[in-house]
Amino acid sequence: MKRRLTIARVAFFIAALAFVLVAVFPLRLALDWLGLDERGFAAREATGTIWIGALKEAQIGPVPLGDLETRLHTLPLFLGRARISLTRDDEADPFRGAVSVSRHAFGIDDVSGRLPVGAAIAPIPIGQIELVDVSAGFESGLCTRGEGQVRAVLSGEAAALGLPAALTGNVRCAGDALLLGFAGPAGMERLQFRLFADGRYRADLAVRVSDTRIGARLTAAGFLSGREGFVRVYEGRF
Repeated sequence: MKRRLTIARVAFFIAALAFVLVAVFPLRLALDWLGLDERGFAAREATGTIWIGALKEAQIGPVPLGDLETRLHTLPLFLGRARISLTRDDEADPFRGAVSVSRHAFGIDDVSGRLPVGAAIAPIPIGQIELVDVSAGFESGLCTRGEGQVRAVLSGEAAALGLPAALTGNVRCAGDALLLGFAGPAGMERLQFRLFADGRYRADLAVRVSDTRIGARLTAAGFLSGREGFVRVYEGRF
């Protein structure tokens, strides 16, 4: 009987020790362990534990996300997937959503917030992209899900090209790429932004104009005249 009690006591202490170690597992090590850095997600500083923590100057690829609070969800772990919520309670610049990662997949879930993408995708004339309940994911290099609404706020030089202040659209998968499809208020402008799992992107910007002066400016900016209007293709990699 004493032997059974001793074994049970040892098992209890081992389980308690394992729980404590997991409960205080540092967030910085957790990010590396989950392989988020390999997916382009990083931060200058990570504090707290794997369960509740904070990130300073977080970014995904070259796009800054700012300071965020984090929380690891338990249930997805039983499905072989880690899901970390990211939030910022700032009235001027709020952010909410999550990143999900598994052995062969990576994605974002229900993200709403502003992404200052201007420097990352220059010379595409976009200053920032606003996301509303956007979810997207790649698995084994293929786009597997894409939904939500997006709004592209154009940069200052866009006005000289006859472009509106903003374009709006939706997110979906298009073949193996994630497609952000934008259009202007009158449908005279169209931007198809494709993002691939390896970080490549391609943006096709088409503009229809009747003003020859605007057409001349578009031509000078590298646009080619065609059946869809003036078109320019941008390609790059995050």
